[in-house]
Amino acid sequence: MTKREEFEAVAAQQILIKDGPYGTAIQRAGLAAQDYAAGTDLTQEQKGNNDLVNLTQPQVIRTICDSYIDAGAHILATNTFNANRISQADYGAEALVHEINVSAARIIRKAIDARDDGVPRFVAGAVGPTNKTLSLSPDVEDPGYREVTFDEIADVYVEQCRALLEGGADFILIETVFDTLNCKAAIMAVKQLERELGRDIPLMISLTLTDLSGRNLSGHTVEAFWYTVRHAKPLTIGLNCSFGAEQLRPHVQLLSDVADTYLMAYPNAGLPNDLGEYDELPETTAALTRVWAENRRINALGGCCGSTPAHIAAMAEAVAGLAPRVPPAITPEMRLAGLEPFSIAA
Repeated sequence: MTKREEFEAVAAQQILIKDGPYGTAIQRAGLAAQDYAAGTDLTQEQKGNNDLVNLTQPQVIRTICDSYIDAGAHILATNTFNANRISQADYGAEALVHEINVSAARIIRKAIDARDDGVPRFVAGAVGPTNKTLSLSPDVEDPGYREVTFDEIADVYVEQCRALLEGGADFILIETVFDTLNCKAAIMAVKQLERELGRDIPLMISLTLTDLSGRNLSGHTVEAFWYTVRHAKPLTIGLNCSFGAEQLRPHVQLLSDVADTYLMAYPNAGLPNDLGEYDELPETTAALTRVWAENRRINALGGCCGSTPAHIAAMAEAVAGLAPRVPPAITPEMRLAGLEPFSIAA
């Protein structure tokens, strides 16, 4: 079977578990500034460049990955949220983008392949939104100004995704989508690679909301966003980051009703406190997300900011044995999207 078929076969039988974030786990590893750039000729300060750690301290990433596998994760995402040419320019590390992504995917691939327990697991090559936006101007005096073009963003994603696939990624995960146009550039990049490589590259797409009304930064509602990206036939659609599970619940419910594909959600561990830290206990997150599963709203579940392996383990235990969501059969209509959804009956 293809990886898409393997995933679909397993997702039809059980709720899959996605891993949690790498950033806080890398911070807990206590790396010194020189550890980040070890073995490179980079001259800028690299502390905080968590993506570079894939290349310079691969054992740290492997340990984190193993902890998520031990917690019960089936979907292991690469530590490559900012491993693109635009974001790495902040560190002067653009030339290492290919190596970083190949190394990141190989670490996860080896961690999965080392397990001989018959549990299905997948490598999701994670791509973030970059630190540029195509939909909004960074200059309040010039609404038409853009720092980058659509084609430039697409080329950046082609470079990153090609390297992730070379390293062994099964899927490409376009996550934390705050700008729908950036997401569409990433989709186009993957479709270009499909033609180049002559094979299917399953996509996972995950939206992030900027307020409780349920819109991303570029203004799309959850339903409108789905209609905007549905043509890509993603393996999963979903939501991540944004809020904790309690605040994300109505938006998960809405997406579950309209999306005729698998749904993956990975909320933050609650809302941050006054110091920007996350206090929500694993059992709290697990109880909140179990409700999603009990109502057949979810196919894959994981954690975002503030989540730890303990959160992932608690969620895995909470939904074990519960039936997965069945994607709905959608009545054929012409479905369009501006910032709001619009349907024309057949």
